[in-house]
Amino acid sequence: MILERCPWCLGDIKNQYYHDSEWGNPNFDENSLFEFLILETFQTGLSWRIIINKREFIKKSFSNFNIKKIAKYDIIQINNLLKNKNIIRNKLKIESTILNAQAFIKIQQKEKSFSNYIWKFVNGVPIQNNFKTQKEIPKQTKLSMIISKDLKKRGFKFVGPIVTYSFMQAIGLVNDHLISCFRHTELVKKI
Repeated sequence: MILERCPWCLGDIKNQYYHDSEWGNPNFDENSLFEFLILETFQTGLSWRIIINKREFIKKSFSNFNIKKIAKYDIIQINNLLKNKNIIRNKLKIESTILNAQAFIKIQQKEKSFSNYIWKFVNGVPIQNNFKTQKEIPKQTKLSMIISKDLKKRGFKFVGPIVTYSFMQAIGLVNDHLISCFRHTELVKKI
């Protein structure tokens, strides 16, 4: 039996694996949430395919997404990252990763965890969308605008409403798998 998938993941094995095993899964793990936030901010202006293909290099280069280590990066680490040809060498994105780690830690301290903070926006229950085509899926929503505004207020960078919505999709705050996709039904059953 051939499984039907969302069209955006077809034609690339890493994208398909990400789609099948991670994208849209309700995620409550602090390190994983931070990883997806950073990957989404690096995606700004680029395709997800570029990010997914550089994911392991980015992870290794950024201390395996160790939030506390990244929050303490200094000019030496920034300069080393800017020389690393295996990652996205954008100074603003690199510097924002450090600021975002610091802001992430502040939320953890205030809210007990980032997971508590981000999942409060949906009362702990993923939004289940029922889109039939890729064109129906929005780039941003009212909720992504609200979350984006709040993240920015808390010191985060590169978290506009579009990036925030992509982050919401990645961590399962919303289920945007098409209804024809086998993952849509799987995720609905998890609720």
